[in-house]
Amino acid sequence: MASDPGSSSQADAGRPATLPRRFAWGRRTYVMGIVNVTPDSFSGDGVMRGDDATASALAQARQFVADGADILDIGGESTRPGGQPVAAEDEARRVVPAIRAIAQALPQVPISVDTFKAAVAEAALDAGASIVNDVWGLRADPAMAGLAARRGAGVVLMHNRSTPADPALDRRLGPRFTGAKYADLIADVSRELQALADAALAAGIARENIVLDPGIGFGKNTAQNLELLNRMDAFKALGFPILSGPSRKSFIGYTLGLPPDQRVEGTAATVAISIARGADIVRVHDVREMARVARMTDAIVRPVGLSA
Repeated sequence: MASDPGSSSQADAGRPATLPRRFAWGRRTYVMGIVNVTPDSFSGDGVMRGDDATASALAQARQFVADGADILDIGGESTRPGGQPVAAEDEARRVVPAIRAIAQALPQVPISVDTFKAAVAEAALDAGASIVNDVWGLRADPAMAGLAARRGAGVVLMHNRSTPADPALDRRLGPRFTGAKYADLIADVSRELQALADAALAAGIARENIVLDPGIGFGKNTAQNLELLNRMDAFKALGFPILSGPSRKSFIGYTLGLPPDQRVEGTAATVAISIARGADIVRVHDVREMARVARMTDAIVRPVGLSA
């Protein structure tokens, strides 16, 4: 990561944005706090609703770090089922000022950019991000893999079989995917995650810079999401750190009959199970509560990483 992540993109261009080496995989769980610089986040937490989105994003980032976030994930386009696409230029205008401000104020905290567009990722890396969190696993933009390799960025490769045709909408519970078909859910997801990792390695991305995300909520129905969560340990065999992102998602809402703003307890259960099944990173909206859940679950399942 650049030594002055708050400087201009021209000054930062070309500098490596390597994945920080502070992660001791397997010793404890890392908490990724979600900062949505959007007006239409499914969870209702987007920071574009105020007059100054950058200031709001920075304030949220500061609070998340105080609450226990290890990584900040900044996104400028909602990836919810049925979400409206955003042009790369508009997405960059949302996330780059926020990333630059956060990187300058919190230089010790790794920043991830949640995007599948190479142009947005490059601008974010120039502004101080060091990780690209791509919901399409580098498949949506042919320039993304080469960019990540060239910049030495960390990558989160997510499994995703979602299509625009298969979301269903409930006014109270929100959108969900219903049309995905799998011959064998765990085997299919494992095989497709391995293919994403192989493609990233072939593009020149270092193995130690790859994290895999089984894609809870993306192209899976409620029953499939529950199975994926309960069998997340199967993906450890692939040999990469695993990220779990169940926070406030529709499968929790449809299981409990609750809208997004009432899913904190359901999210806590999914975070605890994710960790018990071997997840290395949990991506969450409710950082304070989930950092406590992670710490308690680690004390049970990963006591080697804790001091007395």
